[in-house]
Amino acid sequence: MGQPGFFDLDERYQRLSESGDPLVKLAALIDFEAFRSKLATALKRSDGSKGGRPPYDPVLMFEILVLQTLYTLSDDATEFQIRDRLSFMRFLGLGFEDAVPDAKTVWLFREYLTRAGAIDELFAAFDAWLKGKGYLAMSGQIIDASIIAAPRQRNTDAEKADLKEGRIPEAWAAKPKKLARDETATPAGR
Repeated sequence: MGQPGFFDLDERYQRLSESGDPLVKLAALIDFEAFRSKLATALKRSDGSKGGRPPYDPVLMFEILVLQTLYTLSDDATEFQIRDRLSFMRFLGLGFEDAVPDAKTVWLFREYLTRAGAIDELFAAFDAWLKGKGYLAMSGQIIDASIIAAPRQRNTDAEKADLKEGRIPEAWAAKPKKLARDETATPAGR
């Protein structure tokens, strides 16, 4: 194993991006700084005058919770994946020299937000932000978590209202294919 060069890390990041790293897209879609005020309100930490280790940045910790949720990771697995994966480190803005929150710290942060009643509100805001950009977060195992474009709703407001009332929209009479759609059919049954 040779000594790392100046541009080795940049080249690896470039190759990750070329391979379709979904976290690059997520980082471009979401302004996580917008969550800072909600996080500060929920956490209400002391001013630090009593000493002790300074807390991790709450935005960084929220980004970690997002990763944990998207990839359905335990606290221990989250810590490991942050240390192990370049894509996670890049998403979080961490370098090799930076401290990584341990599993207990991740658990405590989530617990503080849960006790403050803020975790659901934060994730609802995150989901709303994604939906506003036309995307849905699809959680899954580490091998297949992804950010996908949300399906486009092509029905008019009048059609939506008719469907909600259980009526077939008038405009659909000329479009028999819309009426023939069978939502209950399984792929094997088609």
